[in-house]
Amino acid sequence: MKRFYDTAEAGSLDTGFGVLLDGRPLRTPGTALLTLPSEGLAAALAEEWRGQDQQIQPASMPLTQIACTALDLAAKEPERVVEELIGFAEAELLCYRAEHPADLIQRQAAVWQPLLDWAETTYGARLLLATGILHRSQPEASLAALRTAVSRYDPWTLTALATAVRAAGSLVVGLALIDRRLTPEEAFAAAELDESYCLERWGDDPQATHRREGVKADLTAARRFVDLLQGIPVSAA
Repeated sequence: MKRFYDTAEAGSLDTGFGVLLDGRPLRTPGTALLTLPSEGLAAALAEEWRGQDQQIQPASMPLTQIACTALDLAAKEPERVVEELIGFAEAELLCYRAEHPADLIQRQAAVWQPLLDWAETTYGARLLLATGILHRSQPEASLAALRTAVSRYDPWTLTALATAVRAAGSLVVGLALIDRRLTPEEAFAAAELDESYCLERWGDDPQATHRREGVKADLTAARRFVDLLQGIPVSAA
């Protein structure tokens, strides 16, 4: 889509803040008025729109994508988003451990087990380990505890969490990022532990590098969105 506006600024709306393109408030793809709860978040979205060239590139506006999805999906069908996230918990990445070699087993235990312990302490969700790739069912009580925890998020935070979980392939990593147990860099290291190990042993792969850059960008955007939503300075993220 060609750029159809000259200016992009944050501005006040009747019920919050928005992005004004040539003075007109931005709407979501679902035609909802893009009303944001945070002035800082509105300013960050406006910056994304100002940064567009003659052709608008949606992929270069991750905060806008999260905000629009929050209004068009999570605000209307939160249960749908919650159940998708619980699906990740049912096959939680951090629970599937390698059978060999020993140094990978040790690395997984050192990075992943503290996060599983944190999830159990924080949410009352004890998740069971498995070796290899065969599926292991998780306790219903643990999944219910995670469902309750995720359901408490507002649509904005829920959508940011979903962005992180899809990128990481792990509900626990996503929760730890959104709840500030992990930085985006630490979340990336946890989510990509196996892939990083393979790259160390076998060398770089252009496709893998491109995919990993996308994972890192999504995790960073999800955390930044929540920080802006809550008025936390970027330097404190």
